[in-house]
Amino acid sequence: MTDTKKTTHDADEDARNRDIKIYVNGDLVHRDEAKVSVYDSGFMLGDGMWEGMRLYDGKWAFFDEHMDRFFASCKSVSLDVGMDRAGILDALARTASANGMVTDVHCRLMLTRGVKVKPFQHPALSRSGPTLVIIMEHSKPAEALQSTGIRLATVPQVRGLPMSQDAKYNSHSKLNCVIACLQAEQAGADEALMLDPHGFVNTTNACNFFIVRKGEVWTSTGDYCMNGVTRQKVIDLCCANDIPVFEKNYSLYEAYSADEAFLTGTFGAQTPVAEIDGKEIGTGERSVTQRIRRLYKELVFANVAGG
Repeated sequence: MTDTKKTTHDADEDARNRDIKIYVNGDLVHRDEAKVSVYDSGFMLGDGMWEGMRLYDGKWAFFDEHMDRFFASCKSVSLDVGMDRAGILDALARTASANGMVTDVHCRLMLTRGVKVKPFQHPALSRSGPTLVIIMEHSKPAEALQSTGIRLATVPQVRGLPMSQDAKYNSHSKLNCVIACLQAEQAGADEALMLDPHGFVNTTNACNFFIVRKGEVWTSTGDYCMNGVTRQKVIDLCCANDIPVFEKNYSLYEAYSADEAFLTGTFGAQTPVAEIDGKEIGTGERSVTQRIRRLYKELVFANVAGG
């Protein structure tokens, strides 16, 4: 089982990543020397926000959309970013330049509330300002996933109500999703398919989820899932290219009998789903998924060229 385990973040190995430099509060240091304090709010409590972005031909795809989400999330939890968008872009540019990175690069931008004066929860104990870390890796999604697809298992862990922990926060506090992923592994699958509090199909532990039925593309209402940039781009592409698309409640009944299913995320773009709970999805043609994948690739390069 371990040898065949797949995730939506599978990437081709790249030896250059052994010597990358990481941005830590303005300093660029070798990965082996990149450290934050054990008193940091992110380490101690998962108190922080992050973004995943991809670099193509020297440009960050959909940078504005990612920054909209990042700054909105930080504002919602009273987390001072410490710089504006131009400052973030400059930090990204410095990190990419220090690593000689131009394309096929994945970035994890992480901001925490910073170092605490005592090891307790209250945000007022973080007094030294935020901690900003940027990790960039040479990273190209494994093409084999496009033919084999991902195996999902429905898990008991659910995406909760906004008043418990709103899934729209791309927060460091990911234990809910980690538990779901563990449950899927224990069921012999690659990733978890999570339901919403009402039992409708919602998302996976790592990505947004779509199905295709009779030429129509369905996804959740969006009430309980991450407001994914790639998710929204797929919905917009469908609307612009006469592909019927619906944000709606639907159950496992519709998911099991779908013609196609796929996941969306910044890293893998669109990743096909091979099976759900041991049930094969579709016939393997995946014509709608492949069309969306082509349209999305065109959109990325148009965005990069225009940026």
